[in-house]
Amino acid sequence: MDKLSKNINFYLKLKKIFFPFYKSSDTKNLFRILEKDKPKNAQVAMFVGGCVRKFLNDEDIDDIDIATIFSPKEIKEKFKDSNFKIIDTGIEHGSVTIIINSKKFEVTSLRQDVKTDGRHAEVSFIDNWKEDSERRDFTINAIYMDIRGRIYDPQNGREDLKNNIINFIGDPSQRIAEDYLRIIRYLRFCIQYNIKNSEPKIINSIKLNLNGTKNLSKERILSELNKIFNLQNINILTDNEEIRSIFLLIFPELKYLERLKKYTFATNPELIFSVLLIDEKDNFEYFCHKYRVSNNLKSFLNLIAKNYNKYKEEKNFLKKDLKKNIYNCGKKNIKSLIKFIYCSESKFSEKLLVNLLDEVDKIKIPNFPFNGQYLKEKGLTEGKEIGFVLKELEKEWLDKDFNLNKNDAATIIDKVKRSSVLNV
Repeated sequence: MDKLSKNINFYLKLKKIFFPFYKSSDTKNLFRILEKDKPKNAQVAMFVGGCVRKFLNDEDIDDIDIATIFSPKEIKEKFKDSNFKIIDTGIEHGSVTIIINSKKFEVTSLRQDVKTDGRHAEVSFIDNWKEDSERRDFTINAIYMDIRGRIYDPQNGREDLKNNIINFIGDPSQRIAEDYLRIIRYLRFCIQYNIKNSEPKIINSIKLNLNGTKNLSKERILSELNKIFNLQNINILTDNEEIRSIFLLIFPELKYLERLKKYTFATNPELIFSVLLIDEKDNFEYFCHKYRVSNNLKSFLNLIAKNYNKYKEEKNFLKKDLKKNIYNCGKKNIKSLIKFIYCSESKFSEKLLVNLLDEVDKIKIPNFPFNGQYLKEKGLTEGKEIGFVLKELEKEWLDKDFNLNKNDAATIIDKVKRSSVLNV
């Protein structure tokens, strides 16, 4: 396994050297259009932010951000007759999204903040790269790189990245007051880069500005939280006491951080939400209401909470009733439930976890053998009547361990036909 890991890392290093992200044909064409008719020796566009940071750190690159001296109007004019599609994603802040072959590039004009209120900023467009860097949040996010791979690093972010340090640009309190979301972003980068000890001045600035997070939109906060829960090393949250305490002050509902010590699974934000939220009360319901979470997440948390209570009440839930519960919930959900229970219950051993997950994988669930057409052939015609009988047949089929012969089915059908319930 170690040898395979070393081979993969070696391959990734070779790929970075010979096929860096900025040498793709789509990226080069985009820069060719931006640089057309550019003034001599002028730098009109450079990569910035996460893509440069991740490139330098040998991380996977998902989003590509490009900064440019051109205004949104000038950008749109340059690309109007090209194969690139332009979307006005944040035109008032100087940002447009450029799309080709399913690839997205966020292109933003160099800018400086004219006025900020901790949530929104009024900006003016500029053509000075150093001034643009000064309005960014962290030094590691203010590293620029041109299409030829040359680095421009006015805030010494590359050194901080190398030394695993998360530094605000300039005064931390001022940066935070410009946008209080930077507090949560700071937590995210500390977790991502496994920062065990934070700079006291930064922690003090965060604590003095914590109330500002209450004025942020719930959508922005939830988006940042999802990014945190997509990190591979989320359990770092339990290691840095300062980060942990700030996290709990912002998200008091996510109170079961100790459970993360047992979380050793692949990245799964929905599962992490359940591990941090769900108990035998209604803690998760308040969080869902407060942050207006997606219907998918709410449904998943409901399913885990409902079946966690069943597990606590029914001793056979993961034993002889396992197959029936897989049928009712689906294999994927049952496996998530088992992982949740493992993290939540101190006596639930890793050996039991592995055995149960393996057992779930091996169980084959048969198809329910009866349908509406079968019941019509038996003389049932009303939709309500057919639906009622199907539920009765399915219940009996499950109770008999997925085995119900046609004679037993006929008895149930006749009984239901005669039932006064159907005559109501």
